[in-house]
Amino acid sequence: MTESKSMRTVRSFVRREGRLTPGQQKALDDLWPLFGIEDTGPELNFDQLFGRTASRVLEIGFGNGSSLAEMAAKQTDADFIGVEVHRPGVGQLLNLIKQHELSNLRVACTDAVELLKTRIANQSLDRVQLYFPDPWHKKRHHKRRIIQPVFVNLLAKKLKSGGHLHMATDWQDYAEQMLDDLSASDDFVNSAPDGAYIARPDYRPLTKFEQRGQRLGHGVWDLLFKRK
Repeated sequence: MTESKSMRTVRSFVRREGRLTPGQQKALDDLWPLFGIEDTGPELNFDQLFGRTASRVLEIGFGNGSSLAEMAAKQTDADFIGVEVHRPGVGQLLNLIKQHELSNLRVACTDAVELLKTRIANQSLDRVQLYFPDPWHKKRHHKRRIIQPVFVNLLAKKLKSGGHLHMATDWQDYAEQMLDDLSASDDFVNSAPDGAYIARPDYRPLTKFEQRGQRLGHGVWDLLFKRK
């Protein structure tokens, strides 16, 4: 019984496959060998993966990839790793990598928790981005949210000293939980001057989803914590 319970670890996703378009399938077939990161193997050597030494940013759950591709295009001095389990989104991002000739972006199609545990070296990331994760809005499902103390501890191991964890959500109670969990960690300090939330940084693009929410009067909360 104890062993069974211990195996019920937090996962970063619920798989919703959806249907691949021909273009997305072709991208997975043709571009994955060039830009894809397999979910098994030794720890990644980022200098070898990107062919240079630079700041490394990991985004968990990039959706259709448009926001992440825009960031990579604008921040050419940084290297980006996107993790997403929704294969249509992965195919879409691969197409964007080719379209915009992005050499500083790689893609993983797996559970981010397992990737962090097995393929990301400790103290190797400069920033982790987690934008609009599944809020699991029903109270009985809150335990399924990815931001929990055990996951915060894992991220602390992977971030460099002085690195940042940037989160955003449009669910206020999730924002409050994120704030509580990160504030309770001995490994992080809040970068907000008032110890709460920050304005959306310029490097995080405003998504169509956000724009629609703003028109409807919905709030968005950004949180930025620094690794001590």
